[in-house]
Parts: sequence; C-alpha cells; structure tokens
Amino acid sequence: MPQEPIDAAALPADEARQQATALRSEARARYIERLYSLGPVVGLVLLCLAATALNSDFATLDNVMNVLTRTAFIGIIAVGMCFVIISGGIDLSVGSMAALIAGAVILFINAASPALGSPLLAVLLGAALAVVLGAVFGTAHGLLVAKGRIEPFIVTLGALGIYRAYLTYFADGGALTLDNDLADLYSPVYYASWLGVPVPVWVFLAVALVGALILNRTAYGRYVQAIGSNEQVARYAAVDVDRVKILTYMLLGVCVGIATLLYVPRLGSASPTTGLLWELEAIAAVIVGGTALRGGAGTITGTVVGAILLSVISNVLNLTSIISVYLNAAVQGFVIIVVAFLQRGRR
Repeated sequence: MPQEPIDAAALPADEARQQATALRSEARARYIERLYSLGPVVGLVLLCLAATALNSDFATLDNVMNVLTRTAFIGIIAVGMCFVIISGGIDLSVGSMAALIAGAVILFINAASPALGSPLLAVLLGAALAVVLGAVFGTAHGLLVAKGRIEPFIVTLGALGIYRAYLTYFADGGALTLDNDLADLYSPVYYASWLGVPVPVWVFLAVALVGALILNRTAYGRYVQAIGSNEQVARYAAVDVDRVKILTYMLLGVCVGIATLLYVPRLGSASPTTGLLWELEAIAAVIVGGTALRGGAGTITGTVVGAILLSVISNVLNLTSIISVYLNAAVQGFVIIVVAFLQRGRR
C-alpha cells in the first residue's frame, strides 16, 4: 500500500522525525533488495564480457548453446531447490537421487523393451518412471521432515548415502548401460534441437516459467515464502505448514526426475559417479541467484541466472588456463561461502 503523505506541520517534531526515519529505513531496505536482485545479472554480464575478452570462442553460438545445454540439468534441479530453500529447508541428496533414478530408468527400459515388444513405448514409460520416482523420493523426504520432525539436513544427508549405495549395488560397482538400439532411440531427447535450440534448453525454460508462475502467482507460492520467513507465524495464520513442506520436497523430486530423464540419453549409462556434486551446484545456483539462505525470499529468475553464471565459470575454466578445470567445484564452494557471508544480515 502506498504511504500516505506526511503533513509535517500537523505532527509534533519528534513524531515527524520518527516518521521520516521510518520512511528512510524502508526506502533503504527496498534499495538493498533491488541490489540483491540485480547483482546476479550484473555479475553474469561482467563475467561474459571478461570471458569474451579472454577467449573469443566464448561468444560463438555453438559455445553459448553448449553452456545453456549443460546448464539445463542443474538449472531444472535448482528451480525445485529454490522452493525448498525459500521454505527454510535444504536437500543434499539430489545428485545421488538423480543417479539412482537414472539407473532405475536404464534397468526398466532394457527389461521393458523386449517384454512390451515396443522400444518406443519402453522409452516413454522409462521417462515417466523418472518423474514418478522423483516425486516418490521427494515426498518421502517431505514426510520425514514435516511429519517425522527430523531436520532436512539429516534426512537428505542420510538419503544421499542410501541412494548412491543402492545404485552401486544394482550396478555391482560398475555401470548400468542402455542397450545400443534403445540409446539411439532415446538420444534425441538430449541431442535434438528445435528452432536451433537444444531440447534440454527448451525444457529448462518451461520448468523455470512454470516455477516462477507457481512461486509468484499462487497461494502455495505465498505459503512457501511465509513459512521460510516465520514458520510459527504461518501456523498461526492457518497455513497447513506440513502439507506445504511435503509438496515442496515433492516438487524438487519431480524436478530431479525431469533433469534425469534428459540426462540419461547423454551418456546412456549410470554409475556411482553420476550426479556427483549436483547438490553443490544446485544450491550454489540458488544462493548466487539471490535467494536468502535462511529462507523467506528468493526468485526463480535469480536462480536461472545463478545457474547460468556457474556454467559460464566452468566454461571459462575450460576455455582458458587461468586455473585448472579440476578446481571448478572449489570455485563453486568458495562462491557459496562468500555469498552466505554477504547475506549474514539478510532475512
């Protein structure tokens, strides 16, 4: 609501000063929030300019599409992670979850193709299975957090070990590989393009748009932000906090399933190293994008920019010799720590 104009002459001097101070504080808070929202965009622009100056190949269309395609997997997961972090939670298991889902999808498609007599149907059902498994795993996390009253950190840390251990068991310590004919049938999901833009980029865009719509235009999105700001107040306001938390983790699981069904045809295999450190990249993308680490505030747009920014950093390390490409995870870790430090006083 716009502030009513203040008639300083009609107010006692002390009250007028208090009103003026309050208005200045409110304006300063809005300015700081605006800086937080613009920071990732400005950083991305400056990084792209520096990357182009260091290596002209960076600005080529092929490289840009490569960066966006590689961003798609983490970006889709980061959209779901944004909801979880805004609600005041965290999920450390997304990389291991993606690995187990990828392995399960490969096993299912390999077995279903001869059983159904239709490789295409097997691939379609396998893609659907990825989303269903993601939703089931996410719902399990939400139930343990909301109904079991276990800290999200503990739940998802335990799940991280469970998912990767089961994949290693199913793969017998090696790799699960999609049969050649099935891999060729599935490959367009990753390698095909539409209007010159790779399919994963289109899916990433669609997920981001739907995520932004849900967060900003629905009651559920407002509840997520309210819970992250103050869970107790949200309960007093008759918000079904447990239900919202369960839906939030389920949404993240669905995003992991979508990212995985796009990832499987890239290599056509799943191993104990699949999805390694994806949780670090997803969390980094959300935090770099301006979402408050303590919850309560964040945007999908910022998350998308953060995911692209991290991919650009990785791409720059590949194109230049500033530092070793093997230090990419270290760079992301430093970024999380620095941004968290800068957010110390933010709620």
